[in-house]
Amino acid sequence: MSMNEPAVSRIETEVKRIQALLQRGELVAALQAAESLRAEVPENRDVLYLIAVAQRYLRRVPEALATLAELERLHPAYSRLYQERGHCHVALREAQPAIEAFLRAVNLNPALPGSWNSLQTLFKMTGRTEDAVMAAGHVKKLAELPTEVVTATSMFSDGDIYLAEQVIRDFLQRHGHHVEAMRLLAKIGVRLDVLDDAEALLAGALELAPDYHAARHDYALVLLQRHKHLEAQEEFERLLRVDPNDRAFRIGYAGALVGLGQHERALEMYQRILEELPQAADVQLSVAHALKTIGRQQQAIDSYRAAIGLRPSYGEAYWSLANLKTYRFTAEEIARMRTEVEAAAVSQDDRYHLCFALGKALEDQGDYAGSFVHYERGNALKKAELRFKIEPIERNARLQRQVCTRELFESRRGVGFPSDAPIFIVGLPRAGSTLLEQILSSHSQVEGTMELAHIPRLVGELQGRDAGRGDPRYPAILTELTPQALYRHGEQF
Repeated sequence: MSMNEPAVSRIETEVKRIQALLQRGELVAALQAAESLRAEVPENRDVLYLIAVAQRYLRRVPEALATLAELERLHPAYSRLYQERGHCHVALREAQPAIEAFLRAVNLNPALPGSWNSLQTLFKMTGRTEDAVMAAGHVKKLAELPTEVVTATSMFSDGDIYLAEQVIRDFLQRHGHHVEAMRLLAKIGVRLDVLDDAEALLAGALELAPDYHAARHDYALVLLQRHKHLEAQEEFERLLRVDPNDRAFRIGYAGALVGLGQHERALEMYQRILEELPQAADVQLSVAHALKTIGRQQQAIDSYRAAIGLRPSYGEAYWSLANLKTYRFTAEEIARMRTEVEAAAVSQDDRYHLCFALGKALEDQGDYAGSFVHYERGNALKKAELRFKIEPIERNARLQRQVCTRELFESRRGVGFPSDAPIFIVGLPRAGSTLLEQILSSHSQVEGTMELAHIPRLVGELQGRDAGRGDPRYPAILTELTPQALYRHGEQF
């Protein structure tokens, strides 16, 4: 059951009060308040965390570890629970479990100075000198960053996206350009699917620090997501000149090749990477996608299955099999999906992909009631992740009816790029255009092109940066385009 905003605000206020009690050393009062709040919101992440902290401070370490186990069951990606578990093992003088907990914490969230400090000490104690030097390097790097940047990075890593955005925007407004802050805000933009902002921020960061390879890698990945494959290829080539063996650079470069239709070259790169890293399920998935695109369907199926073998909860791999339309899941695969979709540690992305794949599998078996249960659950999970608003879509459809009239097209007869290639332009969202495209492209002489990528990119260029306004430039700008501009856009398409 979702809470209304006043209830959420009250709980957040109570959480802050408990934090203040802990800071003042009023441990018993803090624990009592947290336990009382837990009765009201038993699965709240922050409440469970504060209970564990209070229990450890009160030297009730076994209870704290039990609370952290419950927190892990409910919120397995929360880095601070592992940091707190590390502190618990330190209190019990258990070095190796503490190291494992702190390492898991920093793998989820690299902006945890407390974990890095503890790791530095523990590595020294256990004779792991090189690891201690590595941890010290992270401590030093975090110490050199502004507190706001470290705080926002930690929030972002733990999924508190909007809080992180608020902190880092406030910092940039007060301090101007800061490369690491700009990079973080770009990452937030990617997570929120505001890709034009992310691209602009990273381009600006690279103007300030052209040799910052991690930022350039982020920039190249954003270009890929914006379907600017040629520009992405150029950025990855620049990175590969610096380090031709970097796997992330090579994987990104192969992704750019796929976007440019150079599937065989991309497959060669992916296969070489798999020889070096045979457990890389995401690379195996990329191989499968490329094989499917060039019509080698059975090999694609084998690769999708290989990805699942490497990562049994890999929802996107299951959904990719379902999305072949002709694939039929075995009883064993359906049973495995049923198990994985209920697993506590499965990610949100994997869970809704598993729901959609199960929906298709049960639909193929004629179990329509069961199918709809999973489709509805998958849609609910996906909707919770999106910031979807129907109003801009309705407004755009209304404006297209007003602007894109018979008279507009008649006035542009003979204008544009004079290609005789037939192009089918069909439908509005949810009108069945994708289904029609797939039916047509199943014919050996019809190519299902990437119009779903190219048209939105062109619209985005015409739209500019005012898409959220009540009077957007597109589609009204179509009436203002010169013959030269129409020719250029047609030639690019």
